Amino acid sequence: MPIRLLPPVLVNRIAAGEVIERPAAAVKELVENAIDSGADRIEVTLREGGQALIAVADNGGGMTADELSLAVERHCTSKLPDDDLLRIVALGFRGEALPSIGAVSRLKIVSRPPGADSAWEIAIEAGVKHAPVPAAHPPGTRVEVRDLFFATPARLKFLKTPRSERDQAVDAVKRLAMAYPEIAFTVIGDDDRVLLRLAAETAALSSRDMTHDPRRARLAALLGREFAENSVAIDAERQGFRLTGRIGLPTLNRGLPRDQYLVVNGRPVRDRLLVGAVRGAYQDVLARDRHPIVALFVDGPADEIDVNVHPAKAEIRFRDGALIRGLIVGALRHALDAAGHRASTTVADAALAAFRAPNGTSTGSPAMPRFALPPGSAPRALYETGNAFLAPAPAAEIAAPPADEAETPLGNARAQLHGTYILAETASGIVLVDHHAAHERIVHKRMKEALAERGVARQALLLPEVVELDPTLAARLAARAEELAEFGLILESFGPGAVVVREVPALIPGLEVAALVRDLAEELAEWDDALSLKERIDSVCGTLACHNSVRAGNRLSQAEMDALLRQMEATPNSGQCNHGRPTYVTLALSDIERLFGRR
Repeated sequence: MPIRLLPPVLVNRIAAGEVIERPAAAVKELVENAIDSGADRIEVTLREGGQALIAVADNGGGMTADELSLAVERHCTSKLPDDDLLRIVALGFRGEALPSIGAVSRLKIVSRPPGADSAWEIAIEAGVKHAPVPAAHPPGTRVEVRDLFFATPARLKFLKTPRSERDQAVDAVKRLAMAYPEIAFTVIGDDDRVLLRLAAETAALSSRDMTHDPRRARLAALLGREFAENSVAIDAERQGFRLTGRIGLPTLNRGLPRDQYLVVNGRPVRDRLLVGAVRGAYQDVLARDRHPIVALFVDGPADEIDVNVHPAKAEIRFRDGALIRGLIVGALRHALDAAGHRASTTVADAALAAFRAPNGTSTGSPAMPRFALPPGSAPRALYETGNAFLAPAPAAEIAAPPADEAETPLGNARAQLHGTYILAETASGIVLVDHHAAHERIVHKRMKEALAERGVARQALLLPEVVELDPTLAARLAARAEELAEFGLILESFGPGAVVVREVPALIPGLEVAALVRDLAEELAEWDDALSLKERIDSVCGTLACHNSVRAGNRLSQAEMDALLRQMEATPNSGQCNHGRPTYVTLALSDIERLFGRR
């Protein structure tokens, strides 16, 4: 078949397949146009998830009849005044969205510039353009997209349920709303149900309330009170780039990364470099199958960022990706360290909920727990009467409680329960500590500091230990032998399906060598080259720390328990272990009183 020029309608439909893959993509493009027009109020209407109708109305700059005719032609735009693709400051710039949408739907646009006598309306149906006609409309623009993909029925087969498509569209609006708190957004669904309503967070509010931060208020409105209470602020700069936003504490996490919002120069993106940097920042405080909640905003020189690398403008490219990655990882880790031993309030909320029956009343356990009280913490008669529920802990000198209780946020140990948990008393309630998880975090920090300062001391095994593994895992471990040696673990290949361990870290007495080696082999199989050396080092530290921590079932003395509490208070990120699990739960006295009906 000879080479031929494709007809314009088919060209537009091909472009639509790249730019408008689903209703949410059309919503994103239309809302971006509304933002670029200078609007401070945008309303989106969706019917049947956007397939039957998408309507976007704004109070922006509007268009004249001549501009309407050009706006629906391919590659017509007002957003590249200097034709410079290296300095793009608008959300849109290609001039493909409206013609692509018009090629696969019934499109109608009515617009009126401020000060104009009347509005103009233009219609396109399956790529067929009609002449503009006068219309009645207030200043601004309204775009209606009906019967999306009716001109390309095959595309309809790939759409999900109306509800799923609706949720995707609302998420697209949320991401843009997060980037522009000064704009009011409304999304209306079927039966005129309001799906999203966000008031404009303006500077006027800030002048009346000096504590009001428009961006933080918008984040709270979108992500909820839970995120607002359990997040820390980010503000860092490096070589012309500034990173701001808020990130959730590690104990506030999700099973999927859907609550990670990343905005670059006002453009919401789903960039692999940025997502990878967030993962790296949380590497040693969160399990690999859990994801933090973050809202991050990167602002920098437009000529250092290429936004013209993806048809839907969802991905970007930085000229110096390592700089941005380092900025994000460093800023997030610094903020998490500054949070100290703080854990999210959701941990305590979940604990309280576990005590409550479905009708809201408190519920008790049919059996009392078996726990140990340090001698002197309760009348000795309790021990001497043979009470089956009380067993004395090993004898130890009891440390006197500090004079200032405020200096010890985690309180003073009062008992050890089930050989696993420390019960501590504070001035305002109680604290329940998982001592294995807490000690794991402390050891992890100690190992990283030792590695940074002088390296990890090694101890030779009297008899080298051979560990049998899958041949692939054994080979992968042997290939990383030099990296593992930095942590004091000396091993080498011992045939096709085994490694021999000759030295171990001196920090870990009584180490179960085979268990540690198998854990490391499985982790390396998952990472391989997906993470940087620094991130692999952090994770290896985490695995070693887990094997060196106080085990569940170990009995601790009063002095040991109090010492652990004090170390937790002085250790960054001690509110969670290396896997993101909480290390302690705080229950306020007022909440406990409610459980027992005293309030």
